[in-house]
Amino acid sequence: MAGFPAVSTARKLTKNTDVLVLALAADDGKDTLLGLPPEVGQDFEAALGRPLLSVAKDLGATPKLDTVVLLPAPGKLQVAVTGIGDLEDSEPHDFRVRQGFGAAGRKLLALPSKRPLRVMLGCADFPDTATCLVAAQGLALGAYEYRGQHPGLESVRLIVPQFPEWAAQRGEIIMSDVRATWLARDWVNTPANALYPESFAENIAAHAKASDVDFEIWDERRLAEEGFGGILSVGQGSARPPRLVRLTWEPEGWTAEAGHIAFVGKGITFDSGGLDLKPPDAMYTMKYDMAGAAAVMAAVLALADLGVSVKVSGWAALAENMPSGTAAHPSDVITLYGGTTVESASTDAEGRLVLADAITRAAEDEPGFIVDLATLTGACKVALGERTAGLFSNFPPVADLIIEAAGAVGEQVWELPIPGYLGEKLKSKIADYKSSGGRFGGALNAAYFLGEFADDRPWAHLDIAGPAFCHDEPYGFVPAGGTGFGTRILIEFALYIEEIINGVDDDGADGPEWS
Repeated sequence: MAGFPAVSTARKLTKNTDVLVLALAADDGKDTLLGLPPEVGQDFEAALGRPLLSVAKDLGATPKLDTVVLLPAPGKLQVAVTGIGDLEDSEPHDFRVRQGFGAAGRKLLALPSKRPLRVMLGCADFPDTATCLVAAQGLALGAYEYRGQHPGLESVRLIVPQFPEWAAQRGEIIMSDVRATWLARDWVNTPANALYPESFAENIAAHAKASDVDFEIWDERRLAEEGFGGILSVGQGSARPPRLVRLTWEPEGWTAEAGHIAFVGKGITFDSGGLDLKPPDAMYTMKYDMAGAAAVMAAVLALADLGVSVKVSGWAALAENMPSGTAAHPSDVITLYGGTTVESASTDAEGRLVLADAITRAAEDEPGFIVDLATLTGACKVALGERTAGLFSNFPPVADLIIEAAGAVGEQVWELPIPGYLGEKLKSKIADYKSSGGRFGGALNAAYFLGEFADDRPWAHLDIAGPAFCHDEPYGFVPAGGTGFGTRILIEFALYIEEIINGVDDDGADGPEWS
């Protein structure tokens, strides 16, 4: 992947370094510069007559997150100082470090350079090796640029006194997370005239071939033959027909006892709203309505590259929702895959229809867990804002693991309920269900609807309508545009399931128990 850095460690600063990144933290009321190599501090003081920290603060450096200052450096070395907050703050330390170094990664892309940059991170004063890895991950996440002009980063090296074996293994995982997130961002950022159901399916297949992952594509003819009425209904107004894609990673010698996880992603490559047309302002960024499918596909590819012992299948339900003379109407009755009928309350409630088809089909393969990811409702965005996903589940242990996974990778989710009374709101007089239960509680209604197709299996739904796309200014490790949100949550969740099934964690100790 162009511009993606190689990550390694070193005991001291190397001469060929272009940029040294240091963290500035508040500690007991004082500003503290972490990880400053003594020789760099001495060179600064000799050249400028003042300590590096003093110069940085005069130029605007503070411990505040998203504050990054580039210092005039003696010689060829550039120094970046990034804020990581207050060490006594109640917010998790890893979260602040990832955000702070992510902001530094974004800042480095503003440096003029004709070749990729060689970067080192001052980590010697960090509390543990794991925090150093989080810093590297944050920097790499922040250094993403969609088809930009900057050559990117050649390498990221961590200055640490020692690097245990488990850390090397964990480092491989977190950088695989970053690669997958970059891939998901690329897909989300690609304009809808270049990424539509057929081209998206072909691109996924190309990546699958490169990763030795099995893939299967349902075209419009096969979708019709097998009765995928939800996907076909949503896509029938477009000149570009829908697709269903399945990726399957099955480790050598896999048996059912080793576990099987199914991920399902909403892949509306452009959502006009159909005949229930969206307002123009709301339509402009609707190329991102396939972010769930992008995250799912990227996560499966990463888990295959990591060689996890769990079987993982990923489903992408792809359609373009357009108004035309062939478009579906509000009030149509649609027969979904498996025979369930649905009265369409709105053609702009299309995501749940394609997901219902895909979840039903995924359940036929008898996975132990189903997790779907979708930019599903504006209601969830209203409730939780633009940085937090809504989490719904029929099985509390699965919800707990997803919350834990989200915390581990620095993404925010909030669990919401699925009240039983919503079933009454989704009743139809002319079909098995109505696709929407009305204006209020829209995210909850949609989750209840999807849960009906999980075949009573442990299931979770992540509504990522808010955090999947950054409409405003970038922050921390999050760039403008596609964020790749959820990709790393799915990867971490699968690794947790692997640990539980195998009974060991990544450093060989007894793993978590869960019955």
